[in-house]
Amino acid sequence: MQYPKIIYHFDYAGLNLSVAQAGKMKAIQGIRGFPDLMILEPVGKFYGLFIELKPENTKLYKKDDTPITPHIEEQRNCLLQLRLKGYCVAFGIGFEQSEKIIDDYLHDKLPLF
Repeated sequence: MQYPKIIYHFDYAGLNLSVAQAGKMKAIQGIRGFPDLMILEPVGKFYGLFIELKPENTKLYKKDDTPITPHIEEQRNCLLQLRLKGYCVAFGIGFEQSEKIIDDYLHDKLPLF
């Protein structure tokens, strides 16, 4: 709502689907772990922003810095592939952090990495 001219898309993977619907969705997905939110607006050196959205207080990594679940590892690997292709990527933990990532990206205030 804050950026009405920005083109964005939410992935539907997090929906509660029937077994048949979930099977169809899985069959048409091109890659496992694809991010939830895509903002298709070039800013600075990036072609766009991809965010994997997580609930507040979600833990991503164990004490040894390995992903906490195989699914988180798939999501991290997908984000890394997108980063190598020139996109800004992030895990957004909770609403406030996700909102800050979006605001910082669109105002070209994200740290370069």
